[in-house]
Amino acid sequence: MNEPLGLRRRDLLAVPAAAMVLAGCRVRDRDPSTLVVGSSPTGVPFSFVDPWSNELTGSMVDTATAVVKAAGLGVETAITPFSALIPSLVARKIAVIAAALLRTPERERIVAFSQPVYRYTGALIVRGDDRRSLRSLDQIGTLRTGAQVGSRFVDQLEAAGASNVATYESLADILRDLENGRIDVGYGDEPIVRYQLRVGSRRNVRLIEEFRAPAREELCLVMRRDDPRLPALNDAIARLVDTRIPAINSKWGLSSAA
Repeated sequence: MNEPLGLRRRDLLAVPAAAMVLAGCRVRDRDPSTLVVGSSPTGVPFSFVDPWSNELTGSMVDTATAVVKAAGLGVETAITPFSALIPSLVARKIAVIAAALLRTPERERIVAFSQPVYRYTGALIVRGDDRRSLRSLDQIGTLRTGAQVGSRFVDQLEAAGASNVATYESLADILRDLENGRIDVGYGDEPIVRYQLRVGSRRNVRLIEEFRAPAREELCLVMRRDDPRLPALNDAIARLVDTRIPAINSKWGLSSAA
């Protein structure tokens, strides 16, 4: 059965639940000169909640704040689960998504993506004592594989013929099940995985360094297709992409190249 607007079912997993939460409680229209930026709390270093301040932070939160201010607009932030980002945007609970939500043709049918602010690939992770070498996704086959629900990486695994894929709310959940032997391989955002392995608690997992991802994905700010403020944000990105945005990426240990 064809799904609405060409979206895969998992892209809308959170819509019924989100609709129950959002129905009847839509906030009044805010000042159009202030944009509410929604970010997920589990995407270190792109977006996460600082445990000391309980505030959203990360490279995409900093980038969105810098871009919106450069466009002459005010900024508010809203903690939003990854699976609820697009439903919250469509329901006008937030005006901008600033998270590791990659551009896909299916998503472009219902939301608008800004000019890219960063580009990166996926990474494969196995247990530390697993010596297997996987150079491409088509070598995964029937291996028990974990990927984040609604992510571009699930699409890539399916396209490569991986037949035993489990979806998770966060990469932290994938790393946990990988350590506990519930899955054989994890696949997800390379910068997030590398950051968590570098600064998080020691884990018995490792990146497969020889792996080559099938594509380099674009990371953008995301808005509603009918939002007239998107051109102003794109103009601001053009002014900051060679200066402020690389500095923000460097601060968070990311490559400065966008």
